[in-house]
Amino acid sequence: MPAKLSVNLNAVAMLRNRRDLPWPSVTGIGRIALRAGAHGLTVHPRPDQRHIRFSDLPEIRALIDDEFPDREFNIEGYPSEEFLRLVEGAEPEQVTLVPDDPAQATSDHGWDFVRDADFLRPIVRRLKQRGFRVSLFCDPDVDEAALRAAKATGADRVELYTGPYGACHDSPEKAAKALETLGKTAERAAALGLAVNAGHDLTVANLPALAARIPGLAEVSIGHALTADALEHGMAETVQRFLRAAGHDLGQAG
Repeated sequence: MPAKLSVNLNAVAMLRNRRDLPWPSVTGIGRIALRAGAHGLTVHPRPDQRHIRFSDLPEIRALIDDEFPDREFNIEGYPSEEFLRLVEGAEPEQVTLVPDDPAQATSDHGWDFVRDADFLRPIVRRLKQRGFRVSLFCDPDVDEAALRAAKATGADRVELYTGPYGACHDSPEKAAKALETLGKTAERAAALGLAVNAGHDLTVANLPALAARIPGLAEVSIGHALTADALEHGMAETVQRFLRAAGHDLGQAG
């Protein structure tokens, strides 16, 4: 089964926020993505609301519930009390916990699972008690001991940080090495019973190799490159391009 595609709407929201106007509509673009076959929507509501606003969460939840009840809502962020309360109100299918400082421009590293285990364990328990699947952001080169610590928190999945792989877009040799690192970490995680997601700087060009190297990949969350491609191809066609890149057979559609 090819990896599911969750469309990250942060870049759409950031464009909207350049003006005090309601367009582009975050839910409107999300609707187009879901109609085109995306399996879910991802957002990362930061404390300063510089892209996704807290007020977007109930609207996205309602969009999925009312029009696409078989799709998923994934909310990612640093597990502050404010974030946890937002999540509990929005009731996503999946929560992805990241170790970001609030001032960071974007997620750029995973958890130190051994060091952070005691911090993460009660948070994971709290989220799972509400019925949410929990994924932990993970560096691309994590060893078995660290992954055992991640598993011991009670998390269901890890999301591999693919930024270093995406950064090798101009060097096939470096990309191959980065891909092998990701593949080995994914194998270690799967052997421990952790499902594997991936995200950050994935493109139509580099996604097929990732999907081939990690055949059990559960989900990819893609925002920046997907939104950039949508400027050229439109959102619906872009979603289908990424679905095909992930290995989905869409026939002649799109």
